[in-house]
Amino acid sequence: MRPGQLILPATAALLFLLSGLTVTSGCNKALCASDVSKCLIQELCQCRPSDGNCSCCKECMQCLGNLWEECCDCVGMCNPKNYSDSPATSKSTVEELHRPIPSLFRALTEGEAPINMMVVSFPVAEELSHHENLVSFLESLDSTHQNVSVPGNSIHASYDNQDGMCTVVYFDDCVSIRQCKLYCESMGGSKYRWFHNACCQCIGPECVDYGSKAVKCMNCLF
Repeated sequence: MRPGQLILPATAALLFLLSGLTVTSGCNKALCASDVSKCLIQELCQCRPSDGNCSCCKECMQCLGNLWEECCDCVGMCNPKNYSDSPATSKSTVEELHRPIPSLFRALTEGEAPINMMVVSFPVAEELSHHENLVSFLESLDSTHQNVSVPGNSIHASYDNQDGMCTVVYFDDCVSIRQCKLYCESMGGSKYRWFHNACCQCIGPECVDYGSKAVKCMNCLF
């Protein structure tokens, strides 16, 4: 049998497996499909912990990387998630970028928005209102628990900039967290917020906290 004849049945079987997992477990297809396909093709997630066989668990976790928590149910490694209880749009991962280029970010977001992106600006005071609610909550915990970490004074030092505008960029399509970080670095962004429905937001240098908590990616809203 020629190699080409083997590839087609294998591909068909993989697509059938992915579609079945998506239906039975509520797997987040938009977020997980690409990485899950890669891990299944490499046969790194073939064991079943529910049957007492966890011989591939470590390799599967390494393959899925940052997507393990969101996608482990897609490969039968953990219990199915109930996304109706906690929608992916309500959760996000944020990170500061080590080498922002403010002038580049401003140049790319001024005037007409680049293709496949949406530029949104809002008052810095709107950002600070969310942050102050978090600080107040943490400070209330700190009064009884000494090991609670409360943000430092850097955010308060920026209160003089409350009248400024925070500018963020949303990409229209769903992307992985790795793509989100890479795109935001290439735009000169200061930080990024990756929503767990795979919507990506790049955060500009004038933003004091982590941009907006609203999902506004046109093709990646759910």
